[in-house]
Amino acid sequence: MTRKRMRNVCLSLPGATSDFPFDEETEAFRVGGKIFALHFGGQKKPVEVNLKCDPGLAADLRAAFPDIRPGWHMNHRHWNTVAFDGSVPDSKLEWLIRHSYECVVAGLPRSARSRLYLS
Repeated sequence: MTRKRMRNVCLSLPGATSDFPFDEETEAFRVGGKIFALHFGGQKKPVEVNLKCDPGLAADLRAAFPDIRPGWHMNHRHWNTVAFDGSVPDSKLEWLIRHSYECVVAGLPRSARSRLYLS
């Protein structure tokens, strides 16, 4: 998966926005003001992104894919760092982005969740 494709997938989700809250190379993708994906390093190869994940699933993914590891600078129980270098299929990467988004949306207040699908 390319950096551009990752950005397109993130920004295609309802209510998703992006900003650079830490520096000009670390892009945060948010929904309802909460981060669901955090991309590091501008032109760093391979592309790496932190994604939120159900804790039980996070451990299983790390065991199944060497390029999925505990989230860098995040709560390791709830976040994974995923390298987009080809070892994880693109379809699985897109699913992981959507899963992260859904984990964050589930934690938003009901009023914020309903606004996402009304706009």
